[in-house]
Amino acid sequence: MHSRVSLGTSDLSVFPLALGGNVFGWTADEEQSFAVLDAYAAAGGNFVDTADVYSAWAPGNTGGESETVLGNWLRSRGNREDVVIATKVGMHPEASGLGAANIKASAEASLRRLGVDRIDLYYTHRDDDTPVEEFVTALDELVREGKVRAVAASNIGADRLSEALAFAEREGLAKYVAVQPHYNLVSRDTFEGPLADVVAEHGLATVPYYALASGFLTGKYRPGGPGVDSARAEGAARYLAEPRGPKVLEALDVVAAEHGAELAGVALAWLAARPTIAAPIASARTVEQLPPLLAGATLKLTPEQTALLDAASAA
Repeated sequence: MHSRVSLGTSDLSVFPLALGGNVFGWTADEEQSFAVLDAYAAAGGNFVDTADVYSAWAPGNTGGESETVLGNWLRSRGNREDVVIATKVGMHPEASGLGAANIKASAEASLRRLGVDRIDLYYTHRDDDTPVEEFVTALDELVREGKVRAVAASNIGADRLSEALAFAEREGLAKYVAVQPHYNLVSRDTFEGPLADVVAEHGLATVPYYALASGFLTGKYRPGGPGVDSARAEGAARYLAEPRGPKVLEALDVVAAEHGAELAGVALAWLAARPTIAAPIASARTVEQLPPLLAGATLKLTPEQTALLDAASAA
């Protein structure tokens, strides 16, 4: 049996690496996506992260492509009960925001595309100015109706998270069980500090996105190195311009050599060992990109290695 971690205060139990679905129906077509999903499941993976907006940004796409691909895979493999499905509401160009009506309609649309009768983990994708009373109540109704098992928040600040948790607690409504922040070795202040404190205080789980900094932490982008053919190359290359970027790569090189591992696995192992982290999210376009990501779920760093990475990544 592969290791599983409890997701905060929920009854969900997940593999310690979440597979990012942002590439499904975008840089990975359905056949490639199925191959990656099959390989992830074969390795014991059971936690797939998608969103209604994936991938509305791609030419010819309208959003919902990733959920549709995932739904087709679940149907064709007959494995719905083995997979924890996380999706999100609030950033679809035609269904944006956290108003109650939009949350309700978007959940129905996601359920339809996924071809399932319940979403395991439903995130508010990005905070806005909707009163917490409105969106917390709307999410609670979905839980009561059995359409959602647990709720979580992505891209939320410490104050709003506290406010939402306090309101849910006071009214006896479904409470956020997890947060999904931007967090990795070259972006620590996007989570550490007040937000991480609230998460720890309430026993929430953290499921970080951009765990590999758009591919930068795989080590394929180097000072003076060749360009890389990737839809995300520009985002990753900017980390080289920051003093911390090359320092983190050097530290990753050292630790990776000591483990005979790839940089991506070490970067994910560092993240996985941080307080409250349940499962970093990483995506793979091809089956070949998956092994180093899976390795990160089992790799254990020594205190010395952790200290080296902590120091290199400190602001």
